[in-house]
Amino acid sequence: MTTQKPILEQQQSQMQIRTMKNPGIVSNMINESPLSRDDKDDEMSRSAVAMFRAKEEEIEKRKMEVRDKVHAHLGRAEEATKRLAEIREELEALTDPMRKEVSMVRKRIDTVNRELKPLGLSCQKKEREYKDALEAFNEKNKEKAQLVSKLVELASESEKLRMKKLEELSKNVETLS
Repeated sequence: MTTQKPILEQQQSQMQIRTMKNPGIVSNMINESPLSRDDKDDEMSRSAVAMFRAKEEEIEKRKMEVRDKVHAHLGRAEEATKRLAEIREELEALTDPMRKEVSMVRKRIDTVNRELKPLGLSCQKKEREYKDALEAFNEKNKEKAQLVSKLVELASESEKLRMKKLEELSKNVETLS
């Protein structure tokens, strides 16, 4: 009902504009009897109602078109959602075995790393001990070489002295004879 009033008002304003443009119609309307005016009012009411119904039908038709478009979009969206869900499942199926293998390898790497740390420390400690032992060995070897050369020197000096003594004794024995 509320939508009929603006349409009736619109039609009446259009009639007023027509009458202003054609003053002859106004004089005809004034000269006409009240019955013909009622007929015209009824006719205007009917035409207004007919226009209103036509507008309502057009609105309803557009509403149905929009509803159909929305349903079509929703159908495509649902299909796309289903396809995306299938793709996600396929991706998860592809990555799952790799994830398990990767996590197993990572755990093994962590275990080996934990085992390597004490071995590395032990290796460094033994390398230091080896260097210290090698240094001590080289020092003792050097000392031995010095002692051997000293011994050779002393032995050769001792031999020279003994030879000298022997020669002196030998000269003494010859002089005695």
